[in-house]
Amino acid sequence: MKNIELVNDIVTIRSMQLTDIDAIFEAGNYSEIWTHLVVTIQSREDAARFVEQSLLNQELGKEHPFVIIDNKTNRIIGSTKLMNPDPYHNRIEIGFSWLSPAYWRSPINSNCKYLLMQYCFEVLNLNRIQIQADERNERSRNAIARIGATQEGILRDHMVRKDGTPRNTVIFSVIRPEWPMVKLHIQQLLMNQMQPAR
Repeated sequence: MKNIELVNDIVTIRSMQLTDIDAIFEAGNYSEIWTHLVVTIQSREDAARFVEQSLLNQELGKEHPFVIIDNKTNRIIGSTKLMNPDPYHNRIEIGFSWLSPAYWRSPINSNCKYLLMQYCFEVLNLNRIQIQADERNERSRNAIARIGATQEGILRDHMVRKDGTPRNTVIFSVIRPEWPMVKLHIQQLLMNQMQPAR
């Protein structure tokens, strides 16, 4: 997977590049983004480490990092990744997704998940997409459930948070037989999100 670009009317998701460091810093320099994630972007150096490590992991075949671009402003507003590919078992994970707080509760996240799932199921022909979240991260868990992913269970003490406390991880998935219905569900969700408020 090299130089991927996924586009609709709302958002563009394209492969991350070294030249994105400054824009990643600008989009990610909000402490509230990183409460439930294992890294923090508080400086340009943090952003550089994030981008460089992401691109190194891409070279190692561990992930494919993307930037998220708001088509209205043509500005980078966040990032997401396809992670932990398993060609033998035909599965992948959508993870490490974050947005600048101004875009929380906007249609951006649902559009991103739709484009990524469509790519994974209809281009890569995968059988399973996994998404996970910190059990404490209700906003993220609700967003994942809202797009039609199935909660499969909770991995107890699965990770260690930045503050040293053990983290329970909630596992969600969408599998190939479910994709047609999930696709229609997200399309309807996106249509509803585009309706003007009354």
